[in-house]
Amino acid sequence: MTLHARILGAAAGGGLPQWNCGCTNCNLARAGEIPAQTQSSVAVSGNGRDWAILNASPDIREQMARTPELHPTGLRDLPLRSVLVTNGDIDHVAGLLVLRESQNFTLFATPEIHAVLGANPIFDALRPDCVARAPVALDTPFELAPDLSAQLFAVPGKVPLYLEGAEVVTDLEGEQTVGVELRAGKTRAFYIPGCAKLTPALAARLKGADLVMFDGTLWSDDEMIAAGLSAKTGRRMGHISISGPEGSLAAFEGLGIAKRIFVHMNNSNPVLRPDSQERARVEAAGWMIGQDGMEVRL
Repeated sequence: MTLHARILGAAAGGGLPQWNCGCTNCNLARAGEIPAQTQSSVAVSGNGRDWAILNASPDIREQMARTPELHPTGLRDLPLRSVLVTNGDIDHVAGLLVLRESQNFTLFATPEIHAVLGANPIFDALRPDCVARAPVALDTPFELAPDLSAQLFAVPGKVPLYLEGAEVVTDLEGEQTVGVELRAGKTRAFYIPGCAKLTPALAARLKGADLVMFDGTLWSDDEMIAAGLSAKTGRRMGHISISGPEGSLAAFEGLGIAKRIFVHMNNSNPVLRPDSQERARVEAAGWMIGQDGMEVRL
């Protein structure tokens, strides 16, 4: 068995360019000077025939259309076996509404995330006779697709923006934000598009992995404030920064991970510019910057 992973979308919510943003990166992407990126999603397979999608972004139709492995093999036959969502964020669940066309697949999520989806009647468009909603307990292996197993685990994060109350906790650990461990044969890979910090327990879990696709939302915690784009820090949004003494570059040192890829980059992140100093620092540290269409086989 070979683990196949194809990044369908490498950007955070809003994509690159974001429709209402005139920042440097968005303007460069509009001009074709840096690659445009769609919103966060990854397709994975353990055999190259049966596929699962991790997070259904609002761009899922476009992403599937440009990915031959996900194209229909018959009139209504599709190699898509399941969809898994790692949290209830709009940019990870809105694409489920695009997948409402009477297509059979299994929808995996934690019970808490399923409850969020179940509380919104618009998701009833996913007909129960076609889409089986499968609640998954944390730290319990299950078959995500033939020849591919998965296990969900809690990572520090927060509830979706639309569920926030007066008091916001940004490093909750429970069912609301999860990472995914993938196994195909002896290969061990991880997908963690949202994470507030790398705890010792999480670092121990990831140690020695063959592949980690990890939250690369912001280069620095105050990035969006400095750019005049938002009043929120990365920490407030539930995302670890790449740089700094508590950032992911420092936190991942010494973990012995064979391949490390940043995904879920915000449109403001300077690592999206191939000629930036920040990009050079990331690559010098052994990381890759995820791109739409990037393929990894292990």
